[in-house]
Amino acid sequence: MRLHEGQGSVPLTVSKESQTEREPETPAPRRAVVLHARVVTGTGGGPEKTIINSPRFLTPWGFHSICAYMHPPGDPGFEELRARAERSGVELLSVPDRGAIDWQAVQAMADLCRREGVTIWHGHDYKTNALGLLLRRKHPMKLVATTHGWVERTWKTPLYYAIDRLALRAYDRVICVSEDLRQRCLKSGVRPERCQVIDNAIDTDEYQRTLSIAEAKRQCGFQPENFLLVGLGRLSEEKGFDRLIQAARILSQKRPEIRVAIGGEGNQREPLERLIASSGLADRVRLLGYVPDPRTLLQAADVFVLSSLREGLPNVVLEAMALEVPIVATRVAGVPRAIDDEVNGLVVPPDDVKALAEAVDRFAENTTLREQCAREARRTVEEHFSFAARMEQVRKVYDELIA
Repeated sequence: MRLHEGQGSVPLTVSKESQTEREPETPAPRRAVVLHARVVTGTGGGPEKTIINSPRFLTPWGFHSICAYMHPPGDPGFEELRARAERSGVELLSVPDRGAIDWQAVQAMADLCRREGVTIWHGHDYKTNALGLLLRRKHPMKLVATTHGWVERTWKTPLYYAIDRLALRAYDRVICVSEDLRQRCLKSGVRPERCQVIDNAIDTDEYQRTLSIAEAKRQCGFQPENFLLVGLGRLSEEKGFDRLIQAARILSQKRPEIRVAIGGEGNQREPLERLIASSGLADRVRLLGYVPDPRTLLQAADVFVLSSLREGLPNVVLEAMALEVPIVATRVAGVPRAIDDEVNGLVVPPDDVKALAEAVDRFAENTTLREQCAREARRTVEEHFSFAARMEQVRKVYDELIA
């Protein structure tokens, strides 16, 4: 397996002894307080998996972590996030946020920094990155940001991106989840020595196959003889789910057993529903809505399909790899760092419906290729995308700042 490294990247390669997701057994003395700050609506997305999973790996190294989420008042999605955090042993603090400039929310975050003695502010989006700069004037602390990807395009995003670029220039460290994001940060004026790639990663102990494909299909309401394609993510334009549906229409002419399950919510739900109906696929394609725990659905998949037009390195790809699911993915941003074509998956050009359909058909024809890619995918995650190894790299960033 070739892991494609970019300049300034930090490969998450670990020894066999450390491939199991373990933390040091004896907690170190408390050294610093890290505040993970994030703005979220609904149940969030991929970054939440990283943020909520981080504190338990940092505690043994002496870092006390706080997760504070700014969110619309009364948003029911936040309670789902809080329940998820509780299952991970993390307290997720609620900060009601009523709009672009809510001084009550700003004051609440300032009070939190002072009360907890925050040493490191770790922002995860444009608003918390800007807020960190503002609050540092009142409460001295080191600033770290993680760029998870600038992908969803609305009429407001050019302004958001401009704010983010300006804020990141003043940050002590910027962590990027893919090399293309690092290059964009450098072009925006972030100093090279302050900017590095640390890939997304997952806890491989939590993502191990426990069900056969047939049993998982039954639990998800599909027949064992169905050839099931699974997609997961926000139902937004950049995820390219319309391309997946169009590919399914091509495949269904040759393979009537094809079925598609897409998990997620977003503003493209109605257009996707219309496309499904107009394509005559109402009995073959299901939009499942929000899936709290996708592991059973992923284990039901004969093929996981990432049809994105723009992407960083999505956690869901690593989750599917860890669960030994064959993957067809578009060649976007950080994906080629994880997927090596015809070794642990199949990679196709973005926005190429025909190529997407042909790659799925190759897997449908070739059981041996599917099994080989599934095995290699699991091995790749264990060796290069372990969450424990990722957090060791993050810990080194923190250590440098507080030394």
